[in-house]
Amino acid sequence: MMAAAAAAPRLRPLLRALRAQTLRGPLWPRRPPLGLGPAPRALATASAPAASLAPPAAVGQSPPSTGQAPPAVGQSPPSTGQAPPAVGQEPPAVGLDPAAVGLEGEVRLEDLGLGAFTPVGLVQNFLQFLHLDVGLPWWGAIAVGTLGARLALLPLLVRGQRQAARLAAHLPQLQLLSQRLAEARRGSDQFQVARAYSELAAYQKRHDVNPLRGFLVPLVQTPLFVSFFLALQKMAAAPVPGLQRGGVAWFPDLTTSDPYYVLPLLVTASTWLVLEVGAETGVASPGAGAVRQLLRLLPLLFLPFILHFPTAVFTYWLTSNAFSLAQTGLLRVPAVRARLRVPPPAAPPPPRPGGLLGRLRQEWREAQAAQRGEERQRRLRQHLDMAAKGPLRQTFAHNPLAPPGGAGPAPPAPPKRPWKETLG
Repeated sequence: MMAAAAAAPRLRPLLRALRAQTLRGPLWPRRPPLGLGPAPRALATASAPAASLAPPAAVGQSPPSTGQAPPAVGQSPPSTGQAPPAVGQEPPAVGLDPAAVGLEGEVRLEDLGLGAFTPVGLVQNFLQFLHLDVGLPWWGAIAVGTLGARLALLPLLVRGQRQAARLAAHLPQLQLLSQRLAEARRGSDQFQVARAYSELAAYQKRHDVNPLRGFLVPLVQTPLFVSFFLALQKMAAAPVPGLQRGGVAWFPDLTTSDPYYVLPLLVTASTWLVLEVGAETGVASPGAGAVRQLLRLLPLLFLPFILHFPTAVFTYWLTSNAFSLAQTGLLRVPAVRARLRVPPPAAPPPPRPGGLLGRLRQEWREAQAAQRGEERQRRLRQHLDMAAKGPLRQTFAHNPLAPPGGAGPAPPAPPKRPWKETLG
C-alpha cells in the first residue's frame, strides 16, 4: 500500500491528460467506409488543419489499436499498395467503378434509359460497344457498325442479285404473258382468263422465276434502316454527351443538323444514284415501268423533310449508300459475278414510245378496261344468283297447266325477251 501511495502523485498528471483528450475528441479523423465514395472536398479541407493542430498524446499513452502491430524501430512502415498523393493533388476517389462512367468519363446508355433488349436497343448497345470497348470515335463507330450490318446481309444481297439477273433474262416473255392475262380479264370469257393465268404460272415454275422474290432484299433492309434511324435519333435527342463531341470535320456535334446542308445534299444524290443504277435489286431503272420512273423523284421530294435530321443519322445513311454503290461496282466485274455464281446482266428492253406521260396514260386506260371487265363479271354473277334464288317466272307463250278451251281471260302476251326478265 505504501508503494501505491507513493505512485499516486505521479499518476495524477496522466489521468488529467487522458480526461482532457476524451473531452477534446479522437486524434484521427473518421474515414467513410469503402464503397461510399470520397468525402466532400470542403469537409476534407476543414478536417486537415484540425488533425494537424491536434495535440500529441500524453506521455506514456498508448495509441489506439488499428488491428496491426506498429513497425519496429528502423523498420519501414508496411506498404498499403497505393502511393500517397502529391502535394496539391486531389486524393483518389474511393468506391467509384470505372466501368460505370465508361471511357473518358462518358455516361453509359443504361443511365439515360437507352439500350433496351429491342431491335433499336440492340443497335444502340452495338454502337456503344464499338465506342467504349473498341475505342472508336462516335462517327467511326456509326460507320463501322453500318458496314458490319451490311456485311452480315451480304449473302442475302447476293441471292437477290441472282434472282434479279434471272428475272431480267425472262422479263420480256413474262411481260407478254402478263399482257395476255390482262386482255383476257377485260373480256367475259372465263376460260380465256384461266388459260392465260395457267400459262403464266407454268412459265414461272418451269424457269424458276418469280417477281415477288425481288421484294425480299428491301423487306429485310427496311427494318434494319428503321432500327438504325430510330436508335441514332433517340441517342441524339437524349442527348448522349459523347455524341456532342464525337463528330469530325465541319460537323463536330452529331446531335445537331448540318449547318452547311452538305450531308443532306450528299445523301439525296447518293440515294438517287442507288435507285438509278438498281443497286439493291440489280435492275436498272430504264424500261422498268412508270413506278420505277416515279421513284427517281422521291429523293428530291424528301429533301425538305430531312434537312434538320441529326448528323449522326446522315453518317449512317451516307455510309450505307456508299456500300450499295461499291457493291454494285464490284458485281459488274465479270470475275466477281462468276465467283459468286451470279448470271451476267441482260440487256435492258427498249423503252416504250411516248415517254413517261404516254406510258402513264396507256397504263391508266388498261387499268380502266380491266376494271370494266371485272364489273361486268360481277354483275353477271349477281344476275345468276338472283335467278337461282328468286321466284320462277314464265318464259313460255302457252301455259300447259291451263284447261283446254276453258273460258276465261286471255293469257298475257309472252315477253319478247324472256331471258331478260329471268336475269332481272
